[in-house]
Amino acid sequence: MQILKNMPAVSVIVIIVIVALFAVAVLMLFAVCAAYRRETHLAAGDNSNASSLLDYTLRDFADAYKVFGQETNTPAIISGAINTHMGFALFCERFLANAVSLFVTLGLFGTFLGLSMSVSSLSELLGASNTSEWLGVLDSVGEGLMSALSGMGVAFYTSLVGVACSIVLTILRTILNPEAQRAALETEMEIWLDNRMAPRLKTDRANTDDELVDKMLAGLSSVTDEMGKNLKSTTDAMQATLERSVIVLKAFNDTVNSYNKGTRDFAEFDYNLRGTVAKLDVVVRELSANLKSIKGGH
Repeated sequence: MQILKNMPAVSVIVIIVIVALFAVAVLMLFAVCAAYRRETHLAAGDNSNASSLLDYTLRDFADAYKVFGQETNTPAIISGAINTHMGFALFCERFLANAVSLFVTLGLFGTFLGLSMSVSSLSELLGASNTSEWLGVLDSVGEGLMSALSGMGVAFYTSLVGVACSIVLTILRTILNPEAQRAALETEMEIWLDNRMAPRLKTDRANTDDELVDKMLAGLSSVTDEMGKNLKSTTDAMQATLERSVIVLKAFNDTVNSYNKGTRDFAEFDYNLRGTVAKLDVVVRELSANLKSIKGGH
């Protein structure tokens, strides 16, 4: 504590940030490893009801297995389920992978900050050494050296804390190894799905040659029945169309006959009309001749 009291405020802030991030990283490490171990234990015990991850994976796997059978891509389904339901754990893994370099970077930041403070103090000290008052110079030299050493303390202490946190976190990650535990979880889930769940699930895809032949025959029979139904419906439709065509043709024939009869009646009327007009013309001529003869007699 005495060391922290003698440090500049900037150095204390940098060290606190490094330590706080280290504590967060350690908590994340233990939490992620515990979550992976729990899911692995549930998968090994075939207890999907106690885990939303396993329940979601099983439902997704069952839907895919019904269509693809043994060709189902189990690792892809598992990876998708983990990305969906354990996104925070994967984020923690990424943070832990970068935390080591982050601590070192923060330590270097404190180093450069402390060195800049030391250089500034030494510059002020050299500027004060040009005065004529030697006692004042000695006092300024002492204060300047203390300020410069304080800046160097910022540099060394922050780097030391950053490197120490990096070393400890690297050791903990090596011992607990969350990536290996996630790989073990994925392997256990794959065994659970392929070896214990798949035999219980129904699939529309054939697993053997005999099943494939049976499904092909059943498919051909279904196609044949469907073709027979379609052919029958088409034949019925064609027959109905032909019947309607016969009715239409008969009506058309009746219309043509009526038209022909009307045409014949019209021709007869025209003939009679022509005869009447001719007779009327003869009568008019005779009348005209008689009128002329009567007029000549007078």
